[in-house]
Amino acid sequence: MKKKVVVAFSGGLDTSFTVMYLAKEKGYEVYAACANTGGFSEEQLKQNEENAYKLGATKYVTIDVTKEYYEKSLKYMIFGNVLRNGTYPISVSSERIFQALAIARYANEIGADAIAHGSTGAGNDQIRFDMTFLVLAPNVEIITLTRDMALSRDFEINYLKEHGFEADFTKLKYSYNVGLWGTSICGGEILDSAQGLPESAYLKQVEKTGSEQLRIEFKNGEVHAVNGEVFEDKIAAIQKIEEIGAAYGIGRDMHVGDTIIGIKGRVGFEAAAPMLIIGAHRFLEKYTLSKWQQYWKDQVANWYGMFLHESQYLEPVMRDIEAMLQESQRNVNGTAILELRPLSFSTVGVESEDDLVKTKFGEYGEMQKGWTAEDAKGFIKVLSTPLRVYYTNHKDEEI
Repeated sequence: MKKKVVVAFSGGLDTSFTVMYLAKEKGYEVYAACANTGGFSEEQLKQNEENAYKLGATKYVTIDVTKEYYEKSLKYMIFGNVLRNGTYPISVSSERIFQALAIARYANEIGADAIAHGSTGAGNDQIRFDMTFLVLAPNVEIITLTRDMALSRDFEINYLKEHGFEADFTKLKYSYNVGLWGTSICGGEILDSAQGLPESAYLKQVEKTGSEQLRIEFKNGEVHAVNGEVFEDKIAAIQKIEEIGAAYGIGRDMHVGDTIIGIKGRVGFEAAAPMLIIGAHRFLEKYTLSKWQQYWKDQVANWYGMFLHESQYLEPVMRDIEAMLQESQRNVNGTAILELRPLSFSTVGVESEDDLVKTKFGEYGEMQKGWTAEDAKGFIKVLSTPLRVYYTNHKDEEI
């Protein structure tokens, strides 16, 4: 009997070559599986299916894990206002984990002998895929032709053409990874540390001028309504905010960070929905959470984002962090109002029943109602005591 191999199939050059090579040269029974986390259109998925069979796949499947991706990752990234290095919404790395989970489950389901993916040896994705497969499908062989054979694009393109598969895999100036939580942009000027990306590099162009308000309502930290329209489907809410923000070119930036393998990486991105949602959510939390809730959320959320990026989603502590983030959202209710304009946005205000700025104890900078003037003077004197003690004993220290 032929050995079964599941190929994590995106429809790109590397995975297309992998399907054909394993079917023709190695005699595998190839199962091409496209794990969709929200970045593929219906047309793309249909084309993937057609191409997979042309390449020699025995079977093609689309595994839709968009809802799982939201419920088990994006939701917590919003709760934690997660931005890697304070900049990047961890778009690609979080997607890859859930694609790998889906592929591993499918491989186990069909009793596959091997799993193949198209990662190179110079990036993070090889680690995210391999680690997930090693944990969840420990008895399945991992095949990575692009990495192990050090394949060039020209070699792969020529091989496909020689075996009758014609597709436009001409190397473009930029490569894109389009997903629900943003689009990453690699290549071109990004390879030069001194340059930024031109307008033409972005897939979504600035279409609107002037400004408008965007109202995002949250219930227990999750997006509930957009400009008054209620969304039970949180994926649809994200897509709606993306549509509104992308028309202004909001969410563009450049991220520089440390890769898992130790080298520095640079990537451009456009992510209107993540930046608007996180901006609105963080703003609402300033009104509704205590000082120490915000502080400790920031600490654990930073670790959550780092672990997601570095292929540690399966580490048990991630479930503990998620529990803390979930609990912290019980009073994050209300509407954050943003002002949108080309290439930027600003926060305007909030409407919330849980607004801690509204209090009977006083109005900042105006009038105290929960204490007297004498109370204030006594509090300040006691607060200053440790400093008065120190400087009384160290009069020689200059400030």
